[in-house]
Amino acid sequence: PAPPPVKQDREDSQSDLKMLGLLAGTALALTLPAAGPASAIAPVARAPAAVPARASLSMGAVGADDFVPDMQRRTIMNLVLLGGAGVPVLWLAGGYIYFLVPPGGGGGGAGVTARDALGADVMAAKWIAANPYPGRALVEGLKGDAHYLIVKEDKTLYDFAINAVCTHLGCVVPFNRAQLKYICPCHGSQYDFNGKVIRGPAPLSLALAHVNDVDGKVVLSPWTETDFRTDLAPWWK
Repeated sequence: PAPPPVKQDREDSQSDLKMLGLLAGTALALTLPAAGPASAIAPVARAPAAVPARASLSMGAVGADDFVPDMQRRTIMNLVLLGGAGVPVLWLAGGYIYFLVPPGGGGGGAGVTARDALGADVMAAKWIAANPYPGRALVEGLKGDAHYLIVKEDKTLYDFAINAVCTHLGCVVPFNRAQLKYICPCHGSQYDFNGKVIRGPAPLSLALAHVNDVDGKVVLSPWTETDFRTDLAPWWK
C-alpha cells in the first residue's frame, strides 16, 4: 500500500487556521464601529473620596495609649492651678494690707498699751526714770498715733497724754524743752505745756487721751469728756 499524504494534510490545516483568523477579524471589525471609538477609550468615573470628619481626624491623631481629659477634669485642673497661684498672692496682699492698718483700737472705751520706738510695751517705772521732768517723749498710742507721756516733778505720770499730731496739716509736733511748749516745724503752730493751741495756723488744740497704770504698763484710752483746757466738748470724738 502507498504512504499517507502527510504534506497535503498539513497544508489543509494551515488553510483552515487562516480562514478562522479571517472570520474572527471580520467579526471584531463589525463589532467595534457599533460601540463607537469614544466608548472604547472613555475613562472610568471614580466616586469622590470621602472626607473624614474633623472629630475623627482629631481622635485619629491621638494614639491609643494617650490620655485626653474630658471637660470636667479640665475644669478641676484649672481650679487647682488657679488656687495654687491665688494662695501666695492673697497671702502677700493680706500682709501688705495688715501693714497699712494702724495697730490698736481707740474707739469706744477700748484701751491700748503704749509702745515705745522698738514696739515694746511701755513700763511706767522705767519710762519715768528714762524721761524725768520736764522732758517728755513719744509713745505709740491710740489709732497708732504718736502721744506724749508727761512726767510730773514728783516722778509720776499725768493722767492724760497729748496727741502729737498737729491739727493743721498733721505734722508731728516736737516739744521745745527750753520754752516748755510744742512748736510745729511745718507752719509754726504753737501749743502750750498742756497742748492747748496758742498760735495758728492750727485751728484746734492737740487731742487728749487718758493714761492708766495697769499691772505696771502704761495704757491709753479715749478721752470723751469735756476738754479741761477749753471747757468744750472734745473735737476729736
